[in-house]
Amino acid sequence: MSRLGVIADDVTGACDVAGGVAAAGVRTSVYLGVPGADATDDAADECLVVALKTRTVPAEQAVAESAEAARWLRAHGATRLYQKYCSTFDSTDRGNIGPVADALAPVDGISVGTPATPAAGRTQYLGHLFVGDRLLSESSMRDHPLTPMRDSDLVAVLSRQTSSRVELVPLPTVRSGATELAAELDRRAGAGARHLLVDAIADSDLDALAAALDRVQTPLVLGGGAGIALALARRTGHGSGVAAEAVPPGGPRLILSGSASLRTREQVAAFDGPVVAVDPLAIDREGTAPVLAAVRAALSASGDTPVLVSATVGPERVRDAQQRLGAERAAGLLESALASAGLLGVAELGVRRLIVAGGETSGAAVAALGLRRLAVGRLAAPGVPWTTGAAAAVGGSPTVALLLKSGNFGEPDLFTRAWESAP
Repeated sequence: MSRLGVIADDVTGACDVAGGVAAAGVRTSVYLGVPGADATDDAADECLVVALKTRTVPAEQAVAESAEAARWLRAHGATRLYQKYCSTFDSTDRGNIGPVADALAPVDGISVGTPATPAAGRTQYLGHLFVGDRLLSESSMRDHPLTPMRDSDLVAVLSRQTSSRVELVPLPTVRSGATELAAELDRRAGAGARHLLVDAIADSDLDALAAALDRVQTPLVLGGGAGIALALARRTGHGSGVAAEAVPPGGPRLILSGSASLRTREQVAAFDGPVVAVDPLAIDREGTAPVLAAVRAALSASGDTPVLVSATVGPERVRDAQQRLGAERAAGLLESALASAGLLGVAELGVRRLIVAGGETSGAAVAALGLRRLAVGRLAAPGVPWTTGAAAAVGGSPTVALLLKSGNFGEPDLFTRAWESAP
């Protein structure tokens, strides 16, 4: 496998792709934000992942940061670039998937992608995205607080984000063989297509695409969920997985939950330990001090039982908070409070193992802890690996273990069972 450089639009998406690639035996690291000019990489890494926070920022900012990440990855030996976006295609009509794909695709080339990740229940057929057995537009993503997805036709969705031509590569073409598929991708590029969305309903379809990519003559950048990267890793990975760094045993454990997804709500409901509820309306009135006091008390009394700090509620309560505070302010208050709770736990109360649910929450948490690079270890669930890194914002820069979870990932009992695979 040539060195793969991945540009992820949030940290949980970065961990999603990194965890699967590492599980296939491909040595992988996640960098949190674009590394500085003096940053070095581990020569043993075959995959470098840069985790940004660009899913919902203005398109111009997303493009600039993604282009900067691409330059760093190329300078550090990445021979193939991969635009990692959410497997539910989270974006609005303004972007940011299309604008970033426009910027990353070679001037004389194309972007080739699919959100399909069958192991996570994401498939694309006739250009329509399915979440399990439901169309995206009929899934819980319909009510996402920041990127409500109400159109399952990805060609139509992406076409609203770019002025370049978007075309579908249907399933029969994918299954025509690697040589035929590669020739079709080249033909589409020669006829003026700029972005090609590829149907895939099984891992074998992604394996066929991975096999075809080496035969494509047109310069290209890849894009999608984790599925294509996992197919590339299956072709050349060693299959043994990679272990994250060790963390001292014992100590209190903390769960930070900011996602409003249906699956995270199920995980919160299934958790039977102590819970500290976080409400943006209360934070707006009283600040974060009451939340942090409650976290301190709960962790001090919990012993070996994890403590859940949860802002996870149903769509009705999310809409109510957004109507009163505005969507951006409500989200910002929750992210800040949850990140502060994580920093308190690590800096003052001895927490060294954390689960964080939700992409925006995870980004805020790793920023508060001062994490810059994550080593990728064992999967607790598909798309959900344990990682370790140095918390530079805390005295002594202790090594912490984090499971950074996309809202829709993991089984309902993840908050209880994930600790079994922790470093």
